[in-house]
Amino acid sequence: MAHLKFSDLTEPAADVARSLSAYAHDFVVPTVRLGVTGLSRAGKTVFITALVRNLLADGRLPFFSAQADGRIGRVYLEPQPDDDVPRFSYEDHLARLGATDPQWPDGTNRISQLRLTIEYQRTSSLRRLLTPALGPGRLNIDIIDYPGEWLIDLVLLEQDYDTWSREALAAANTPHRQAAARPFLEFIAALDRASPLDEAVALTGARLYTAYLEAQRAKEPALSTLGPGRFLMPGDLAGSPLLTFFPLPESGSITRSTEGARASLGGQLGRRFESYKSYVVKPFFRNHFSRIDRQIVLIDALAALNAGPGAVSDLNEAITSVLSAFRPGANTIASRLFGRRVDRILFAATKADHLHRSSHDRLELLLSALTDRAMARALFAGAEVKTLAMAAIRSTREAEAGNGDAALPCIIGTPIAGERVADVIFDGRTETALFPGDLPDNPETLINGTMAQQPVGAEDIRVLKFKPPRLALDLPDGRMLAPPHIRLDRAIEFLIGDKLA
Repeated sequence: MAHLKFSDLTEPAADVARSLSAYAHDFVVPTVRLGVTGLSRAGKTVFITALVRNLLADGRLPFFSAQADGRIGRVYLEPQPDDDVPRFSYEDHLARLGATDPQWPDGTNRISQLRLTIEYQRTSSLRRLLTPALGPGRLNIDIIDYPGEWLIDLVLLEQDYDTWSREALAAANTPHRQAAARPFLEFIAALDRASPLDEAVALTGARLYTAYLEAQRAKEPALSTLGPGRFLMPGDLAGSPLLTFFPLPESGSITRSTEGARASLGGQLGRRFESYKSYVVKPFFRNHFSRIDRQIVLIDALAALNAGPGAVSDLNEAITSVLSAFRPGANTIASRLFGRRVDRILFAATKADHLHRSSHDRLELLLSALTDRAMARALFAGAEVKTLAMAAIRSTREAEAGNGDAALPCIIGTPIAGERVADVIFDGRTETALFPGDLPDNPETLINGTMAQQPVGAEDIRVLKFKPPRLALDLPDGRMLAPPHIRLDRAIEFLIGDKLA
C-alpha cells in the first residue's frame, strides 16, 4: 500500500488537518485570531499600537474586567506563528508616537501580524482545577492587520466580469465621481469590445482606471470603496497582467462561446479579471480571512460627515457591501474544523476625540444606523455585534468657551500643518480651541432626511486632523506608560474579555 503524503491531500482535507492540530493546541493554550480592518485612514495602525501598548504597560482600562479585577499576571509579545506573514512593526510605530515631534504612524498597505500572550488567573471552576497541572491561564492573541481594500475584493468572488463592469461603471458615472473618472470614461467610449486585444490599449485603460481610483482615494474622506484593491496597493504585482484589466460596457454583439469572443478585448479583460480572483483574492480568503475568530471594523464616519451627503451615502453602501464577505456565526467544534466563523464583530467609529463627549453617544447612534443591515445579518447568523465610538489614542482635551448659558463645548489640540478653518491655516505647532459642532439626536437625518439634501460639513460638523499628543513612554524607574484613549477598554473587553474567564 502506498503511503499517503500530506501533499496528496486535497485542499479541504489539508485545511481540516491543520484545524485539528490548531484545535488540540487551543485546548491547552487558546488562541484568538483578531482581524483588524477598515477603509483607508480609519486608524488601523494606531488602534493596534495603542491596544498592544495599553496591555503591555497595564494602562488605564477600567472597563476591561480581567485587568480591573486584578487577574492579569503578565502580558508579553511572542514570535508570530505564521512565518510567511510580515510582522506588524509595533516598535517602529510606537517610536514615531514617542518622538520629540510625534507623528502618526504610516497606514496599512499590506497584511501583517503580531502575537500577544496574556497570562491570567482563571475564574471558571474547571479551569481552576487545571491550574496546578497547566499553570496560570494563557491566551494567545494573534492580531491580523489587513487593508480594507482587500476586504472589498472579497465581494468580487461572487461576481463575473460583466456584473463587476456594470457596477464599476455605474459608480464612475455618479455625480461626485464623474470628474475624476472622465479621462477613463472618454477612453473606453472609443473602444470596441469585440476588437482583438491590443496590449497597449489594455495598459492604457488600466492606468487610467487606476488613476481614477487613486483620485477618489485622495479625496476626503478617503473611503476607497472602489476596487480592485490591489490596483491601489499593487506591491510586486505592479505591471503584471493580473492588474491589467478594467471595466467595459456590455455589448450584445458578441458571445462568450466563440473563439473570437475569448480572444477579443472584452474576452481577455474578462479572463484577467477571473485570474485576479484566482491568484489574488482567493488565496487571501483561504489563508488569512477565513481563519479569523473576532473582527473589529474601524470606520471614519466623521470624515464622511465632513465631506457631505454623497460621502455619507457611499459609506453606508460600502459598509453593507464589504461586510457581506464575513462569515458570521457562533463557533462550534465543527465550524473550527470545517470553516471558522467570526463570532464577534465590533464596528468602531474612530476619532471620537474630534468631538466633545456630549456627542459620543450620537456618534454611536450614527454608526448603528450606517451598519444596520450588516448587523442584522450577523446577528441572524448567531454572531455577537456591537458598535462603539472610540479613540485609540486621544489627541485632544475638552474645554468650554464662553460664559454661562452661552458656553460652547470645545476641544483643544494641535492641528496638523496645512489644516484650515476659514482663513486660518495651521502651522502644525499652534494649539487651538475648536467648537466641532453637534451631531443630531436622530442619525437618520444625516443619512436619509433633510440634511441629506444639503452639505453636512460646512456648517454643522467641523473635523480637523490633529497631531498625536507628546507621549512620555517610559518613567525613570523603568515602568512603561500607555497613551490616553477613549473607550479602548470597552473595545478590548468585547473582543477578548470572555476568553479570560
